Amino acid sequence: MATTVDIVIPVLNEEVALPACIEKLFAFTANHTDRDWRIVVADNGSTDRTTEIATELAEKYSALSVSRLDQRGRGRALKKVWGESDADVRLYMDVDLSTALTALPPLVAAIADDGYEMAIGSRLIKGSEVVDRTLKREITSRGYNILIHLFFPQTKFKDAQCGFKAISRNTAENILPLVKDNAWFLDTELLLLAGKAGYGIKEVPVHWEDDPDTRVKIIATAWEDVKGLLRLRFKGRPVPPSTLDH
Repeated sequence: MATTVDIVIPVLNEEVALPACIEKLFAFTANHTDRDWRIVVADNGSTDRTTEIATELAEKYSALSVSRLDQRGRGRALKKVWGESDADVRLYMDVDLSTALTALPPLVAAIADDGYEMAIGSRLIKGSEVVDRTLKREITSRGYNILIHLFFPQTKFKDAQCGFKAISRNTAENILPLVKDNAWFLDTELLLLAGKAGYGIKEVPVHWEDDPDTRVKIIATAWEDVKGLLRLRFKGRPVPPSTLDH
């Protein structure tokens, strides 16, 4: 039986970008039939026609479903969809397709075939390619990842923020419920908790191109991430179950 993979696309007012993303995803997965691919559009509070368009696309593609939350928060949407999923591998990617889809098979294989509990796209390891990234984003990203290693010296991963990550069933069941953040910091919190529990994390090099139309407010998001790090470092956190427990 083929490994089931749920690809979750968190969206907020993405009526323009969504159709092209879905079409490219299905065209790509059609050439990789060794997995049972399913795609979920996770709408978290859109006020445009995103939900309507996603529903129309779901009528065209049988492997596409739509999850709708009225309350905003990318992390909230991911926790809902990943928590309700029964897939062997649960993945998310950004709707802007900044990360080339060629990294999708190795990301899934790291979990499905190699036994890792998490797999993450990385722009900061050997073999990765980054195109047209603004200086502000580059400095902010590298500075944030340096801060992670200063606060948590045992951390091994290099890029916490690339919008291209996959988790195993075990991670979804044991670690995801411990994550408190409902926004952009979910990625880092999940990685730190998984690392503390001894879960294997694989970094996959990616080809990444900056999206000039990005909706991310870089400075505001970075500050929220820093506050998240301070919370985990100084206010304690629940102890995740060890990999020895499963």
